[in-house]
Amino acid sequence: MKRSDNDLAFLLRYENVAWYEDGKVKILDRRIYPLKTDYVVCQNHREVARAIADMVTQSAGPYTAAAMGMALAAYEAKDLPEAAFREYMQKAAHTLSHARPTTVDNMVAVTSHAMDIVHEQLASGKSGLAIVEALFTDAIVQLNHKYDRIEKEGENLLRLIPKDGTVMTQCFAETIVGMLLRAAKKQNSNLKFFCPETRPYYQGARLTASVIADMGFEVTVITDNMPGFVLKEKNVDVFTSAADVISLDGHIVNKVGTFQIALAANHFGIPYYVTGSPNRGHATIDTVTIEERDPKLVLESMGQKHTLPGVKGYYPAFDITPPSLCDGVVTNKGIFSPRDLHAYLLVRSEE
Repeated sequence: MKRSDNDLAFLLRYENVAWYEDGKVKILDRRIYPLKTDYVVCQNHREVARAIADMVTQSAGPYTAAAMGMALAAYEAKDLPEAAFREYMQKAAHTLSHARPTTVDNMVAVTSHAMDIVHEQLASGKSGLAIVEALFTDAIVQLNHKYDRIEKEGENLLRLIPKDGTVMTQCFAETIVGMLLRAAKKQNSNLKFFCPETRPYYQGARLTASVIADMGFEVTVITDNMPGFVLKEKNVDVFTSAADVISLDGHIVNKVGTFQIALAANHFGIPYYVTGSPNRGHATIDTVTIEERDPKLVLESMGQKHTLPGVKGYYPAFDITPPSLCDGVVTNKGIFSPRDLHAYLLVRSEE
């Protein structure tokens, strides 16, 4: 079967995101990589949902985990009668898609597609392990489609960065980072990167920086309170991030800290480009729920508590950057103004 993850970093290979095999789903534990390369092995779809909720995988990883989790759910239910099988799969789809509140709309798209496969297979007389295999195969097909789409985003983003330019990222944009670098290699562009560490899980330091270094580019990690100074002092050309949600009214929901970097970039006249597709299910920003995670996570670092008893913490997982601070939404269909994202919906995809 075709694979679109060739020439990409270890973290972006399909088996190292989430992978179904022999009645289990293994998920690379991004909370500890690259200090350790361990996998969380899920024995049922509820454990997959728990792994997603517990941030075992982040960025686009939960979408792959959800697709593989649907194959695992089919394996769990393989011996049930048809009606009970459908009901079990529908409940599994809800469990997986609602593991984290802010991305429910995107996750429902993944599990709904898997349910379409289930219904098609049942209608054609298939059952049991045949449906498991169909869901797993389709998960790979969908990964290929996603990677191919993001490859176009990476190529479009590269057009906005000067040759051998300097880029600041935020959090872990996952596949877009790999595709940007793959495109840069083809054009002999020696991009350089500054990655804020992205507490409390350090996705920037551990994941983004690892992908960049793995693919042979220069990368420097900075702490989360340094971006404003670094943007100016290190002559950063572009600030870029992915997004968990891009509402159709142009607001960007991404890892908390994105907003303040966008503010600083705007102050210095440095463009901010977000990558990703506008979310049809979020016409306006007020339809998005901002997830608040366990506040104790900001009172510790990599499991080591560093505050006195009685000190409180606060951990919103995402913040909201308004369209006024974004210079363009980079998609597979081209680059769009955040103030006119309905134009994206009118452009026919080449896929």
